[in-house]
This record gives sequence, C-alpha cells and structure tokens, in this order.
Amino acid sequence: MRAKRTSLVHIIYFSRLNLSSDPAKRSEQIGEIGRTAQKKNEFAVITSFLVIEGNFACQVIEGERSSVHETFDRVSADSRHRDVQISEWREITKREFVHSFKSAQRTPNNDTLFAKANLLPMLQRGTPKASAIHGLCLALQSDTMSRQGIDHLFV
Repeated sequence: MRAKRTSLVHIIYFSRLNLSSDPAKRSEQIGEIGRTAQKKNEFAVITSFLVIEGNFACQVIEGERSSVHETFDRVSADSRHRDVQISEWREITKREFVHSFKSAQRTPNNDTLFAKANLLPMLQRGTPKASAIHGLCLALQSDTMSRQGIDHLFV
C-alpha cells in the first residue's frame, strides 16, 4: 500500500554567514534577518527555526511545498548566506514548530543544548547531520517554551 502524499514538507539547510565581524553591526544584521523573515513567513504560512552557531546558520523550514521552495530560494539568493546546502528535504505529516520565525544563538542559558548537539565541528567540515540540526531546533524551541511556562505543544 502506498503512503498518502502530503503537500506539507520541511527543508533543513545550512550555510555560511556573510555578516559583519563588528558585534553591534552583526546583531543589527541578525535582527533584520529575523524581522524580514517573520513578515514573509507569516504571509507564506511558513514555520521555521533558525540556529546561528559562529559563522554558520542552520534552519528548519516547514509548510506547503511551494511556499517552502519559494522561501528556500529566497534564502539561497540572499547575499548574507553563502554555500547554502540542503541537509534534508522530506514530506511531513504535521508541523513541529510553532512560530513563523524563531532563532537562537549560543548563550549561557542554552549552552548545554548547543554542546550536546555538537554542531560546530560538523558545520566546519561541511557535514552536519539533518537529525542534529532538527534535534537542536526542537530542543531550543522546547527550552524557550518551558521558560515561558508552556509545558507541551499542540501542533
């Protein structure tokens, strides 16, 4: 028996970032990425989670097939990203992320989650596992929600 096709997909990608080395300018650039992505993702009914680790970005983008492809094409063409590579593309049965755009960088509050995922060495080699990216994004989302007093998600 064939599995039923769904139009819901996710793409997990990683890239090198072309951002300023000046911390204030870099923070401003990351903020602009977030503001722009949130508006466009809300319009396209996309949910996503972006992780920034050093000079690398990893993201899970989920939604309807055509919207996800358009969003990924926009990311690939963005001059703030280079060497954009897809780690995983697949159909999914339900969304796992709740925000149109959420992002996280390593901080003292989430350092344990980043250390457990151990993404940086994989990113430096250009071989991050989709499962490691996906797992870190889910763990960071869960951590953020629990800090807000939300103990489980209905997605």
